[in-house]
Amino acid sequence: MAKLNHHQKSVTDPPASIGKKKRICLFGGTFDPIHLGHTHIAQAAAKELNLDEVIFLPCKQSPHKKGIKHASEHHRLAMCQLATAEFNWASVDDHDLTAPAPSYSWLTAEAMMARFPDATLFWLMGTDQWDALPRWNRADHLASLVEFIVFARGSHGSSGQETVPREGYRLHSIQGDHPASATAIRNSVSTQLKTSWLHPAVAKYIINNKLYLSDWP
Repeated sequence: MAKLNHHQKSVTDPPASIGKKKRICLFGGTFDPIHLGHTHIAQAAAKELNLDEVIFLPCKQSPHKKGIKHASEHHRLAMCQLATAEFNWASVDDHDLTAPAPSYSWLTAEAMMARFPDATLFWLMGTDQWDALPRWNRADHLASLVEFIVFARGSHGSSGQETVPREGYRLHSIQGDHPASATAIRNSVSTQLKTSWLHPAVAKYIINNKLYLSDWP
């Protein structure tokens, strides 16, 4: 699948060193909606791990989450594009939305490895996902394809979340804080949208398209 809203490097950017492997991070999620916490995490990872690119991969919604208002795939994809447009290190890809089922993370990693055979791949996730990782389909195989960047809440040197290393898994732990919550944003739409947690273009998109309202189809 073609990559969406990929940003070309400026002609003023220094050329990459000959033989240097590109460092690409995959960041999957429902992004329902994408908020400033997501881009804060991605930017922190890009800075600390010297990443060349972070690919945002909105995924299909879980059919088990019933009774919750969600935005459709094309809306979530559009919001991701709006939220990342100003970052030259970010791109948005619809692979997980268009790939045939089942949608396993290791399949996504294999597809990206085929697309970027000379790159070092990373996978960005939170501590909850890291803790659940052994229960993912073919987790050990995924671990052989990517290095994991795990974002733990709490500032450096504080008593925040801890990321416990796992044998055979390449782990990079980063820390930071951001209060944004997609659930809280969705729940706020009918009263007062939490615009402070959203990129202005995303907030405008939610309002204009009447997303997450109780009577939204």
